[in-house]
Amino acid sequence: MNHKKLFNSFLSKLGPGLLYAGAAVGVSHLVQSTRAGGMFGFELIFAIVIIHFIKYPFFEFGPRYTAATGKNILHGYMKLGKWAVWAYLLMTLSTMFIIQATVTVVTAGLFTHIFGLETLGGYEPQIIAAIISSLLLLLCFTLLSSGHYVLLDKLMKVIILVLSVTTIFAVIALIFDNLGHYESGTVHFSLSETMHLIFLVTLLGWMPAPLELSVWHSIWSESKNESDGKMTSMKEAIFDFRVGFFGTAFLAICFLTLGALVMYGSGEIFESDGVKFAEQLLGMYQQALGDWAYPIVALAALTTMFSTTLTLLDAFPRSIGVSLELLFPQRIKHQKNGMAYLIWLLITIIGTLLILFFFVPSMGEMVKIATVVAFVAAPVLAILNTLAMFDKTISQQYRPGKLMLLWCLLGLTVLIGCSASYLILL
Repeated sequence: MNHKKLFNSFLSKLGPGLLYAGAAVGVSHLVQSTRAGGMFGFELIFAIVIIHFIKYPFFEFGPRYTAATGKNILHGYMKLGKWAVWAYLLMTLSTMFIIQATVTVVTAGLFTHIFGLETLGGYEPQIIAAIISSLLLLLCFTLLSSGHYVLLDKLMKVIILVLSVTTIFAVIALIFDNLGHYESGTVHFSLSETMHLIFLVTLLGWMPAPLELSVWHSIWSESKNESDGKMTSMKEAIFDFRVGFFGTAFLAICFLTLGALVMYGSGEIFESDGVKFAEQLLGMYQQALGDWAYPIVALAALTTMFSTTLTLLDAFPRSIGVSLELLFPQRIKHQKNGMAYLIWLLITIIGTLLILFFFVPSMGEMVKIATVVAFVAAPVLAILNTLAMFDKTISQQYRPGKLMLLWCLLGLTVLIGCSASYLILL
């Protein structure tokens, strides 16, 4: 009983950190991490560890700012000047459709494969993916506009727990029953290979997630304070964040391990088509755990990706609304006017569907574009988060120390250097 109470107490302390995990564990983990293992074995684990180390302060500053001030970090941007909020808003508007389309089409691929809809109406696979994506977005709109998203929010703890447990068991099973590698099919990562370098950029761009997630995390933290009627303490906020951050980092390594143990050296490559990739991904779990695990894993993977799709679809209009309210306080009252939220929700869905139907039909291409854009844009958001968190208006007791400042400067140097190098090579 004591263990049960301890576990329930632990779960009760988790809030926005699990929303962070729900948004992060998606394309970057199920798709990119698994591919990294399948293509290069365990060689890129070090890259995953390094990028988490580099990005850590900038993600932490989202919930840290809210715990220190009671407001989301966009208010910190506003203190820097309207230019900072405009920079964030323009970046969001320029990337939101491709990011939403990428996550949605992966979810649609899983849904199509699990329910055997590959030959639906005799359409081409890309059209089927777009149709399923449309239905998923319609369902998301219904949930978000009617307020039923709260239900999924409560289920997030179960969703993440089921996916985590099944993934860990799959990895353990494969470690003790590994088929071995085929030396003739192994490929070693090389920075001199352009294709390898591009893949590394796509892996790290969304690892553990786009830096925009730090802003969303801050907004969710502010909403939690409002719903609870009290301020979350700094200690609780940082604990909640670290559970989500380090938990998703561990899962990224687990997914890479899955790809390495099942695919690396086999001569088989991951498909860029969403449905075929879903078949390969779920087949890994089936091979590791047996047929009995397939329904559980399929449900966990699909629910995880759906929650990511839904969370992003909520985050974009919410963060845009907050930005516009800060820029035009006399004209827009986002918190009191749900109509603005619904309008931007519809705009996000329409823009996403235009991409899915008319522009980029391949899941692989969309993942590449979205992750590369996130990789190049990361330094801008990292700089804004750092300036907002180290602003003199932040209480000294909550402002990060000199060691964290050095950590930020190191991270910024690496992010700027990598983005500039990629643009030059491109």
